[in-house]
Amino acid sequence: MTESVAPPAGSRRPRTAPALATALVLVLAACGGTSTGAGSSGGAGSSGGAGSSSEAASPEALTLYTCVSDTTIQPVLEAFEKSQPGSTVDLFRAPTGELNARVAADVRSGGLRADVIWGCDPLTVQAFVDQGLVGGWTPPGADAIPTQYRTDDYVGAAVLYLVAVHRTDVPAPRAWSDLTGPDYTGAVAVPDPSVAASALGALGWFAAAPGYGLDFYRDLKSNGAVQVKTPDDVTTGVAQGIYDAGMTTANAAYAARDDGSPVDVVWPEPGAVAIYGPVALATHSADSQVAQDFISFVVGADGQRVLGEAGSYPTRPGGAGPTVPADAPIVFPDWATIGQSRDTILSSYQQLFGG
Repeated sequence: MTESVAPPAGSRRPRTAPALATALVLVLAACGGTSTGAGSSGGAGSSGGAGSSSEAASPEALTLYTCVSDTTIQPVLEAFEKSQPGSTVDLFRAPTGELNARVAADVRSGGLRADVIWGCDPLTVQAFVDQGLVGGWTPPGADAIPTQYRTDDYVGAAVLYLVAVHRTDVPAPRAWSDLTGPDYTGAVAVPDPSVAASALGALGWFAAAPGYGLDFYRDLKSNGAVQVKTPDDVTTGVAQGIYDAGMTTANAAYAARDDGSPVDVVWPEPGAVAIYGPVALATHSADSQVAQDFISFVVGADGQRVLGEAGSYPTRPGGAGPTVPADAPIVFPDWATIGQSRDTILSSYQQLFGG
């Protein structure tokens, strides 16, 4: 899984039911980029709301809302549709802020129109559970996913790791705290935690971590760090020499390095921050076999293999996927605590970086 970047707005998979236009209002939330999904067939269409599963849709059709990037989601959809002849997925893909706005618009206009929501962080999906919009079901094989990546209402499909990326002509930051030092004065980029799920997870983890706290961000700002929108913006800026180093996702950093950019990747002490993206069944689609089949596929062995081949980090142990260095330190945010303190820590952060 990667956080979405910015292809032309309004592109999405073709669908069989009429589209319903709804306004998209950008709100503070947790995932990156500005995009909506493009279909595997390459067709473009309206970015308006997807039809409800209660409309005259085929029993083999489902509507998916997600913030997962196109490079990750399209191979999964193609593999699922191939494995389930006659099944089709109508996709709405957008960054979490716009995804939340779409869900809110659905609720105001009669009810959620997605059968499945695949989020980029558990905080967002838990909010939908709390509203009674999703949850209450997980696949029979969900116990193959580690317990830290699932609840009784949703299952993590893939993981983002927030790591450090740096230009090869500057020292490698061995610890996160190194980014506040003189080697990186005025040359560090950080993603916006009100936009990117990985950045919000990192903010929540750092806020509670001994020796870091919000002082870490204060020190970054004092050292001249610059906020950009998404992790991909960080990676691009470092690759282009605008910044010397920054916080980004492992997927983006390795992709830039493998494409020949003069960058390298570090999993800094005390750890890369792991953020998992859960997939959940809409409560109004509890009896939808195709929606259940889709979730089962995504977290099953075949779907996890496709995710790994697409360059994402699967949650299912033993599956193929990008390499995690053998000695890589990894830390896990306490999402319950972040949920309780989100507004406070975001406000404190925004006082530093200007919101």
